[in-house]
Amino acid sequence: FRLIQPSSSMDLRRRSLTKLPSQDDDDEEVFNVTAPRKASDALPLPLHLTNTFFLALFFSMVYFLLSRWREKIRTSTPLHVVNLSEISALFGLVASCIYLLGFFGVDFVQSVFLRSSSEDDLLWATNEIDHLRKIPRGQSLDFLPIDPPRVSDLDSAEDEEIVKSLIEGTISSYSLETRLGDCKRAASIRREAVQRISGKSLAGLPLEGFDYKSILGQCCEMPVGYVQIPVGIAGPLLLDGKEYSVPMATTEGCLVASTNRGCKAIHLSGGAFSVLVKDAMSRAPIVRFPSARRAALAMFYLQDPANFERLSFIFRKSSKFAKLESITCKIAGKNLYPRFSCTTGDAMGMNMVSKGVQNVL
Repeated sequence: FRLIQPSSSMDLRRRSLTKLPSQDDDDEEVFNVTAPRKASDALPLPLHLTNTFFLALFFSMVYFLLSRWREKIRTSTPLHVVNLSEISALFGLVASCIYLLGFFGVDFVQSVFLRSSSEDDLLWATNEIDHLRKIPRGQSLDFLPIDPPRVSDLDSAEDEEIVKSLIEGTISSYSLETRLGDCKRAASIRREAVQRISGKSLAGLPLEGFDYKSILGQCCEMPVGYVQIPVGIAGPLLLDGKEYSVPMATTEGCLVASTNRGCKAIHLSGGAFSVLVKDAMSRAPIVRFPSARRAALAMFYLQDPANFERLSFIFRKSSKFAKLESITCKIAGKNLYPRFSCTTGDAMGMNMVSKGVQNVL
């Protein structure tokens, strides 16, 4: 990171900056924050060469002295009687031990027990630069910006009372739409209650500009806002002799681009042709009976055409869009595996099919 040269005309509490670092500013004057000094900073040679030299010196001196002392023990020579080579070896051993202890030991002791003031200045400078990067150009640096106060979305005192009831738990959040009759107002009140309970602002989540009544009982419960998703276009897709543009709402990078390349490959190869084999949504539960005979009787009952109309009527109680098409069964011992196939209109119909099968069972 870089810090800008301090200006004499501007004085912050601890350190002043004349301009913020930017990727576009290449001609600005900079200075480096003084890092903690280490014992290796004063070495005249590269660090890896110095370490290699002293490690080799340490082990060679140890090997030489052990060899000499072994010969003295064999020849019954006193160990305190030393010659010039042994004195040199002892001096090299002491020197290498001092270097290795200073290089590996001092940094460890400082990191565990000490924290220099230069490290504090370095940490403060890093945090300050990250914070000041968010200040727009031209804004005064005498006072750092503070977060704006959260603005309430409530319109009346009655809404305030409802929010308090939600927080206290006397009113259920899911019943606001039914109780108020205004989906937009219910979302606003619920949003305010969530902000107060969590202590977090939802200012970045849009609230205005959405028809909350259109999703009531359809696709989302207890809304507090909505999220905008970018929409890309892939294609054209040549399918059954016609070209189609494929809109894709996604935040996944390269998804639209890769789909577009697939559409292009299909188009260059002459297009794709589709055949609809069957259009149905199915559920296949497992029903276990006390005996294989009871399982077989249930299978005969479900597959009997005379009972299909009654079962279809019971199935349609789950939704007016669900229509039972067929029932096929397989039996394995005491277990019966019926498969209910139905149409669900324009919806995928996962829930309505599950509820319909439950009604039939």
